[in-house]
Formats: sequence, C-alpha cells, structure tokens
Amino acid sequence: MKRNFTNTFLFAALLAVVALAITSCGKSGNATPVELPDLTTMDVVVPATDGTIAYTGGLFNAQTDVSLSAFGICYSSTNQTPTIADNKTKDTVLQLAYLTKLKGLTAKTTYYARAYATNSAGTGYGKVIQFTTSDGTAPAGGTVTTLAGNNQDFIDGLGEAAAFDGPQGLTYATDGNLYVADSYNSAIRKLTLGGNVTTLTGNGTIGYVDGTLADARFYAAQGVVMDASGNIYVADYGNNNIRKITPAGVVSTFAGSGDAGYTDGTGTKATFNNPRALAIDATGNIYVADQGNNLIRKITPAGVVTTFAGSRGASYYDNATPTSATFNKPNGIAIDAAGNIYVAEALNHAIRKITTAGVVTTFAGGNKRTDFVGSPAAITFDASGNMFIADQNGRILEITKDKVLKSVAGKAGVNGYAEGVGEAAQFNSPQGIAVDAAKNVYVSDYYNNRVRKIALP
Repeated sequence: MKRNFTNTFLFAALLAVVALAITSCGKSGNATPVELPDLTTMDVVVPATDGTIAYTGGLFNAQTDVSLSAFGICYSSTNQTPTIADNKTKDTVLQLAYLTKLKGLTAKTTYYARAYATNSAGTGYGKVIQFTTSDGTAPAGGTVTTLAGNNQDFIDGLGEAAAFDGPQGLTYATDGNLYVADSYNSAIRKLTLGGNVTTLTGNGTIGYVDGTLADARFYAAQGVVMDASGNIYVADYGNNNIRKITPAGVVSTFAGSGDAGYTDGTGTKATFNNPRALAIDATGNIYVADQGNNLIRKITPAGVVTTFAGSRGASYYDNATPTSATFNKPNGIAIDAAGNIYVAEALNHAIRKITTAGVVTTFAGGNKRTDFVGSPAAITFDASGNMFIADQNGRILEITKDKVLKSVAGKAGVNGYAEGVGEAAQFNSPQGIAVDAAKNVYVSDYYNNRVRKIALP
C-alpha cells in the first residue's frame, strides 16, 4: 500500500511538472511582441478658396490585429516633427487607410503633419509632410473657346466645320499634335493646335480589323497615347484589346485576345475587360486602366501583360501592397515625372496614387469628400508637374505641384455649352484632357462633341 501511494505521488508530481512545462512553452511560443504601428502619411492637398482646411490621411503599411487606442493626423505650425502632444485628429473608422480633414488652420501658414497610431507598445508615426495653406482667394479662371467640332457627326475640317461623335481619350503627342479617341465614330482623329481635324484611322464603322490605316476598324476606342518613337497606342474599349499604330501607318493588336477576361500573358494571350485609358512611362511601359476588371495593368515594350495594381473587386481600399488595393471602374490614368501613377475614379470620387514602391493611397477626394474633385474622368500633367482633372460633373480642375486645388473652368453640376472665363464657361461631361508645351489645356467635351481649349491666366 505504501509503495502504491509513493508511485501515485511521484506520477502526480511528474504530471504537474509536465503541465507547467507545457504551459510555459505555450506562453513563450505563442506570445507575439506588440510592435509600434507602421504608417504612411498621405499627400496633403489644400483648397485654394479656403485657407483654414487641408485634406490628408494615413495608411497602415501592414494589417494591424492589435487594438488601437487612437489614430489620426497630428500637425503643427511650429514643431517640424509633430507628435500627439500637438494638434491632432482622432479618427473613429478603422480600415487599412483613413482620410482626414484638418480644420481651424491659419491661412498662408506652413504646417507639418504626419499620421499616427497608438497601441500598447506606444505611438507610431508616418513621414512628416510639409504644406502651406492657401490665402483663401479664388484664383482667376481660364478662358474657354472651341478648338474644333460643332455637332454629332463624322466630318474632317477646320475648327467648327469638323465634327465628332462622343470624343473621349485625348493626348498631346510628341509630334506636337493632339489625337482624339472619337469613340462612337470608332476612329482616331488627328487635331492640330490650329484646329484642323483629319481622320488618322477608322471610318465610323464598328469592327475589329488590323492592317492599313484605311482598312483598320475599332470598336468605341477610348484611350490614346503616343510613345517616344511615334507609335500610337489605343485602348479599344469594345474589342477588349490594345491596338498599336506605327508611324508607317500599320495597325496591329499589341495586347489582348479580343475576349473580355482577366488573364496575364504576352500579346494576344492576355485578356482585358473594357480597357478605358492609357499612360506611358519614360521606359516605354504602358499602363492600362482596365475598367471592367477594376485593375491597373502593365504592358512592357515586349508586350508582356501583368497586373500592376488592384484585386478585381469593385471597391475602395488603399493598401501598401498594390494587388491588395481595390478600385471602382478606373476612368483615367497619368504618370508624373517621378514615375508615380495616378488613377482617376469617377465612382469613388477620387484621384488615387500608386508610388514607385507600389503603395496605393488616396491623393485627392475620396468617398467621404465627394465634392472635392467630383467625378474625375481623366487626368494629365504639364511639364511643371501641375495636375489637370476633367471632372465629368462639368468642370476642369488643377492641383498644382504645391498641392493646391484650383478651379480652372466650369462649375460643378452645371452642364451645358458656353464659352467664357472661369465659371462662366460650360462643359457637358468632359471625358479627356491634355496640356500642350505652352500650357494650354484641351478638353474632350463629350456630349457637346467638341474639343475645347483653355488658355490659362
């Protein structure tokens, strides 16, 4: 009996030791140290007409599963590395990204701002962004005239003797001319700065034919861009492919099988779904706003198609991983001198930015501030780095290189046709925009079937 009791006692003691060891191992093995939040501070954009506010936001560079006690933007006009001891916003809706409006600022004053988030490990900060508030004065508007077009038709000619049918994509090309994707005429039109319109290719008949300029057929062409060698690329919206027009006048299919779909690959082995707009970088890579797929696609000079950003679902999420971000029917696309890509989204009321590192943020606007850039359909840059926006709600906007938002011409919510200065001018769903070397702005005025010219003040 004594022997059995001893054995039982030793066995129980052994179980206790093992249990303690397992518990200790479990605690040390499963415990994950809490790290400071890692954030990106979004660009700060200020309205020209209000010197007391600014718009910015923050992006978590990784998914945070740790409870946050606070997050937002801290800012100061005196502390160049602001902390939560300075002025700050405190946001309440937690996603991977958040948009913030800074209020109560002083006009014509330099501020420093950065994103912050606090958890049990402390407070993490994003990079400091320096910005200067505006003086609150509305700038002078541009003078709007009609360069070409008059009514809905398919006519070559000079100025208002010419006719378009639903002009959309517009580019100022390296040869010093404008090229217009005349969508319902399924044609690419050439427009000199003097207003002379000729048809480069397409004859008003919907189709899908490669070959000579005279033989080629398109289906609702919408985007157009020219590379440094003079090749023109067309987003052939209805044919779900990207077409190439050489300087010798040969039209071919550069990428896309013609079937609507989502497949990466080379040349015609890739598929698109209603490609809407194009932009080309300094090394000849083409970026496509693949509208039906809610993606940004990349095509190398060799014709290799990959998905650059987006994850197909129609939504609105910024993300530090480009293919985890989401878009909603991207309309326009442009590239700045530093290689950052910007995407116009009418349905998300936003201009999105994709950095060279692949981080997707909101540059301006967003679904919480729908009136800021309205419903942007197209964007472009001038040589100085100023961005111009065709807001299909009836106005043309500019975001200067110093991140000041200005109204150039037209008025939000007013659609019509009128020439004049600033808000006296009227557009009817502007869909394309370009800037020439002299900084004149050109607009594809969709329902007015015209190309308008804006002389900046």
